[in-house]
Amino acid sequence: MTLPLALTLGEPAGIGPDITFAAWRRRAELGLPPFYLLADPAFVARRAERIAPDTPVAVVKPAAATAAFATALPVVDIAVPVSAEPGRPDQSSAPAALAAIRRAVADVCVGGAAAVVTNPVAKNVLYRSGFPEPGHTEYLGKLAEEATGVAAHPVMMLWSPELAVVPVTIHLALKDVIARLSESLVFETGRIVARDLRERFGIARPRLAIAGLNPHAGEDGALGDEDLTVVRPAVDRLKAEGIDARGPLPADSLFHQAARASYDVALAMYHDQALIPIKTLAFDHAVNVTLGLPFVRTSPDHGTAFDIAGTGRADPASLIAALRLAAKLSSRAQSPAVARRA
Repeated sequence: MTLPLALTLGEPAGIGPDITFAAWRRRAELGLPPFYLLADPAFVARRAERIAPDTPVAVVKPAAATAAFATALPVVDIAVPVSAEPGRPDQSSAPAALAAIRRAVADVCVGGAAAVVTNPVAKNVLYRSGFPEPGHTEYLGKLAEEATGVAAHPVMMLWSPELAVVPVTIHLALKDVIARLSESLVFETGRIVARDLRERFGIARPRLAIAGLNPHAGEDGALGDEDLTVVRPAVDRLKAEGIDARGPLPADSLFHQAARASYDVALAMYHDQALIPIKTLAFDHAVNVTLGLPFVRTSPDHGTAFDIAGTGRADPASLIAALRLAAKLSSRAQSPAVARRA
């Protein structure tokens, strides 16, 4: 039997439940892989009655999710009651969101699910609850390490048919980027990206374009020396390992159409350097993929959209893309002839 995907609730006051209903309703039309939602079944039933009354809900164990998927949205109970209303996170939001993530990782690590797909969370809601991690990506790395006993270096990649990008530093204030950026971080990130593009995306020799930190990649030291002392040595180390890496390259000319044709993924030095171009090119269908984990994890590349939660107007395109990509990457039968950007 096909293993289902474990889909987390995300922030219950956001659009995660809404886009889940919308994706499930299009399952046959789009040939979506089977998935189950990790959530409070009573909460899911209430939200479905509000915006998707044609969506039946079946409370199941993961092993029964694939069989139930054709006729009902399978829901696996996380045993955390949820009281949040659309657009209004409450004291149940963070515990439910985190419980769903923990259960999804546990399920995939014991072979009960093929991959983890996460609905959007609200980081400010998590932080107010005492959540110590910078974000989803880092938390998944911690859970993976706890489950396997092997240290994980999670790497966030934003993928779309038009562009794939990796921010080397992720959830940091801009003033902290330079202190955190190091030759070893750039090198290890590039090595993980190259490995996972080979092993999961089927790209025999991935081409990495590595952006400089400073304007014009530092103008040979005239605009900051980090590109000479940090980025370039990391690129040289990647090349010495046989990885097709170029850089540091000026970020302002790295993302036009002709430039994008010359690489498979661009490594950026900080969050917005990576996310601005991909959200400009593929705002409604980009997928967040976590590399460097012992399992596949994908997520929609958008937030919780509190302003439209519970209205039925949320676009499920990015979640649909995340489900499809998770199924493709986790399939043992995946062909090595996967397109350059899957």
